[in-house]
Amino acid sequence: MSLNQKIRGSTRDYSYNLIKERILHLELEPGTKISEKEIADELQVSRTPVREAFMKLAEEELLDIIPQSGTIVSHINLEHVEEGRFMREKMEKEIVTLACASFPEEFRFRLETNIAMQEVCIGKNNFYRLFELDEEFHQILFQGTGKMRTWKMLQQLNIPFNRLRLLRLSEDSDAEVIISQHKEIYRLITERETERAVKVMEAHLRLVVVEQEKMKAKYPHYFI
Repeated sequence: MSLNQKIRGSTRDYSYNLIKERILHLELEPGTKISEKEIADELQVSRTPVREAFMKLAEEELLDIIPQSGTIVSHINLEHVEEGRFMREKMEKEIVTLACASFPEEFRFRLETNIAMQEVCIGKNNFYRLFELDEEFHQILFQGTGKMRTWKMLQQLNIPFNRLRLLRLSEDSDAEVIISQHKEIYRLITERETERAVKVMEAHLRLVVVEQEKMKAKYPHYFI
């Protein structure tokens, strides 16, 4: 690979990560028009890596590229949110069953540390970091049960679901409930109470169903 290809690749990745973060953090709201030229000018780079970043974000349903019209930040598709949530629920009920049967001490410690950091975020009102720690909590469950490839597979499907989760957290609607459920899941895994752990995980991943109507009523222009 030539030096120019490496530079373009790193610029593309930087552009991609920057735009994705702005979308997820609602700095770029659903329906906002976004321009390759403006991003390229802001980052002082050529338009080619920015165009490639746009294409990748379009594949992830974060941007809609409309011929002869331009590019807008995608609206949150609630059918896709539900599909992602459905897959997470089905998978994670099985993951927590496996964790109750066998979960190495190293990963128990990582869960405990993760929960402690979540509580710090509540005190600091840092919901973006709380979202990252929430994701990490679930990732540790997959990793500790030897199912990291499954976790990675779910990530693409989960993008609409995660957009709604971030919006919900930004409203500070149920952060304490989320953390209390994480604590309960950890305790039940440690005590190997499989049936109860599965029920708590199911309730945990259905929180967003309860909240989505409230979010839709408050931000109708964000959704399709």
